[in-house]
Amino acid sequence: MSRQKNTSGGTSGSFAGGAGHISRRTVMSRRRALALLGGAAGAAVGATQALAQGGRWWETLPGFGSGGRERRPAPAAASAEAMELNDLRPTNMPWRSDAMLEGMDAAIERYERIAAKGGWPRVPKGRLIRLGDDDERVADLRRMMVLTGDLKSAEANRYGSNSSFDDGLEVAVKRFQRRHGLRPTGRFDRPTQAQVDVPTQARLAQLKLNRQRIARLMQIRIEERYVLVNVAAFQLEAVEQWEVQQRHRVIAGKPDRQTPEIQATIKALNFFPYWRVPKSVATLDLIPRLQKEPEYLEKERIKVYEGYLGKELDPRQVDWTTADGNKLWFRQEPGEQNALGLVRIDMPNSDIVYMHDTPMKPLFKQSGRAFSAGCVRVEEVFQLVEWIARYEPGFENKGRVQAVIEGGQPLDVNLTRPIPVYFTYITAWAERSGSVEFRPDIYNRDGSKDLAGENDPDAPPPPRMLAP
Repeated sequence: MSRQKNTSGGTSGSFAGGAGHISRRTVMSRRRALALLGGAAGAAVGATQALAQGGRWWETLPGFGSGGRERRPAPAAASAEAMELNDLRPTNMPWRSDAMLEGMDAAIERYERIAAKGGWPRVPKGRLIRLGDDDERVADLRRMMVLTGDLKSAEANRYGSNSSFDDGLEVAVKRFQRRHGLRPTGRFDRPTQAQVDVPTQARLAQLKLNRQRIARLMQIRIEERYVLVNVAAFQLEAVEQWEVQQRHRVIAGKPDRQTPEIQATIKALNFFPYWRVPKSVATLDLIPRLQKEPEYLEKERIKVYEGYLGKELDPRQVDWTTADGNKLWFRQEPGEQNALGLVRIDMPNSDIVYMHDTPMKPLFKQSGRAFSAGCVRVEEVFQLVEWIARYEPGFENKGRVQAVIEGGQPLDVNLTRPIPVYFTYITAWAERSGSVEFRPDIYNRDGSKDLAGENDPDAPPPPRMLAP
């Protein structure tokens, strides 16, 4: 079977298993399933149109306006180019590989040489700087960009100590921003300043720590096919025959609901799933919301039960001010409003986390994507699902996943060939090109507060919707 390589993400689709591996549940109408598939594309088009018309693109997010806090519009300089992330890794080299370790060793040697010469200069804090501005900090910024390799020495020498933010420096800042997981605006803004502020020694320590993390992954027996989620980089790679076949952007857990580092096995795929609301979400999010918005359950098609799928309760008869989230169970019906979207990737583990689709697809356009309650939402998840089911009976032919979605019949598929999955946390690595990549330490696991970074000032607030 030929293998398809893809570095941009996935498509829409779904799949079913062969005879003896499928259990059928309730049926969703074909119209509703197709409407949901079209809705995702419509949301993206709507965001683009809103931006082109000078509007706030985040106002197209599902749930904005139902309690979402409006933020100022992005500055005029945040053009359509600035909105484009282009943040997926560009090669088929896995994180978990000897080649990656070799690249890390070269990066460590390089940063040791920089540190031995005194490191890069400190760039004082101050106002935002952009193309055409004059600022005394520009000379220091230019020298730093040379040391990090983002600006060629010849280009810097053209300007010397000139304080003008020229087009060559703008290109260098964009390169620096991409290497640090930031939106490449070319402006020297707060998130960029936060990454520039990290001392050389701290970067060197970060590289060494992440080399250890990758080396530990290498100690695990390498399977021919596996999925790896790098939570810190907000992306997933599907690996086969020691090459990355697909990459996808992901949404991970918020700092107070962290996605754990785990090793598990993908054993099943659930189409048009129910969402059984976790106790933590019910207690911390759902019940407090019901105290202010008692009609929320009906609006989102969530049913409440007395105990695990015990007697169904009338939510209008429950006193939500005294309700105990540990005694009540909540279940959201399948549909376009379902927090799991159209598919759940089942991977049993003690942390009760998994991967799934989401109705909040515009959130994948943000550079920092720590929005979930711990589970991992996958952009264009159906291409990943198709890859997972590639060798399952009845799914050898491409397009079967899409056919199941268009058929609108909820299915559970138990895999005959389970696939290992790893959730890991890698904040620094090196590409084949020699580019040394860093990501903000969103969970403060790297041992230095300097590495936490700053939030994107142009990012919209996430919509107030319950999600796993």
